[in-house]
Amino acid sequence: MHYKQLHPWDVTPAEARQTQNTLRDRVIRQNQFAQIRTVAGVDLGFKKDIARASVVVLSFPELELVDGVLVESPVRFPYIPGLLSFREIPPLLKAFDRLSIEPDLIIADGQGIAHPRRFGLASHLGLVVDKPTIGCAKSRLWGRHKEPKSESGSIEYLYDNQEIIGAAVRTRANVSVVYVSIGHRISLDSAIRLTLACCQNYRLPETTRYAHQAAAGKIPLPQKGESEQLTLF
Repeated sequence: MHYKQLHPWDVTPAEARQTQNTLRDRVIRQNQFAQIRTVAGVDLGFKKDIARASVVVLSFPELELVDGVLVESPVRFPYIPGLLSFREIPPLLKAFDRLSIEPDLIIADGQGIAHPRRFGLASHLGLVVDKPTIGCAKSRLWGRHKEPKSESGSIEYLYDNQEIIGAAVRTRANVSVVYVSIGHRISLDSAIRLTLACCQNYRLPETTRYAHQAAAGKIPLPQKGESEQLTLF
């Protein structure tokens, strides 16, 4: 899968923040996609300075696994909240590059514009790969919201002052919310709708669950180096 070289990845934290401030205005907050037939999930697991980056592709709306890659790659950037995309995207790009099926949509386990600089992992990844992306995070990084009702599908918008930057979404009745926000080339309403469509019997989207299982080694796979593809079949 092709992606854009928008900036160097070997940067200092201060340079990373400046890059976020420079690129955030390029995020598209409206729908720019045709029919969604495949949706990808991404996740990473870490062991010291090695990242296990997984990308899985599911059919949509069936949510059946059709492609998947797991690669191991050295980590080049420290763990700094708000700058996780600089740590996580380079290993993910190695995995995306080895996919056989190019996804129509990506759901990232992280923030989109629900971020202090409006440029979290999902927005950064979407801009780099030029794909519609959704941020679906398990915890809140930024903003405030009322508590949604307990019923499945209930939402409350996430605000930073008067700006809506995402939504707290109850994907299953009586479970904790997830935080959905625009990544790139999608509206918030569509991001919420598609996230709910990807949730079946669990709080998290199936994309995230598959990707997390692969990155954590819960799907039995042999370990190989970053130059080799590991399929999930």
